[in-house]
Amino acid sequence: MTATLLPDSLSRMTNRAAIVLFGDVADSRADAPRATAWLRTLSVDLDRRFGEERLARFAFTQGDEIQGLLRRSADPTIAVLHAALHPHGMRMRWVAVAGAIEAGRGPATERTGAAFIAARDLLAVARRRRDDFVIRVGDAAVDALLDDLAPTLAVLLGDLTASQRAVTRLLLVDGLRQADAAKRLSVSRPTVSVAAERARVREIARLADAIRVLVGRGLDSGAAASDG
Repeated sequence: MTATLLPDSLSRMTNRAAIVLFGDVADSRADAPRATAWLRTLSVDLDRRFGEERLARFAFTQGDEIQGLLRRSADPTIAVLHAALHPHGMRMRWVAVAGAIEAGRGPATERTGAAFIAARDLLAVARRRRDDFVIRVGDAAVDALLDDLAPTLAVLLGDLTASQRAVTRLLLVDGLRQADAAKRLSVSRPTVSVAAERARVREIARLADAIRVLVGRGLDSGAAASDG
């Protein structure tokens, strides 16, 4: 797969605001070959899912970490949901930071800027706190709320059984209705309904939506402060 090149007008810009996304395989040392294979699959999947919302293609480094570079309008929870609900996925620790990046080309692993440095530091914080999802958008009040909500989303996703993940993935990632999910899984609709209730799909969806709204407000607040 060839790298997606930015338009010349974008590649010449410095300090461009973006969202840097790092995902670390929590237990990569236990099975390094599996971690590498998983990140290779995840990179392709996320490139496809984010499409035009990414500024550089996803790539991984050292066999245990994936990096992405997204537009400010992108939703980082998409990556968290996709990875956590993947049938062959591994436990991930995610950080997302909104900030400045330097001009450049190539995959995210070959890019740099203040947001990349901040993401690296935040990943170390997440490891110490044992949080699997942390976000910083630069607004103190919003970031304080996200410090509680983002890790909670990761906890809810991490508590799901294999069957609950399958149902939750179809409903939240693929956007199917319960009846269609039941057909896909060759089970009854009541079976899907019970699984969705036990998986707390409604609560997961509401929490993810709240995080999206907060991220958007935080970014808007930062943009307004810069303009002022």
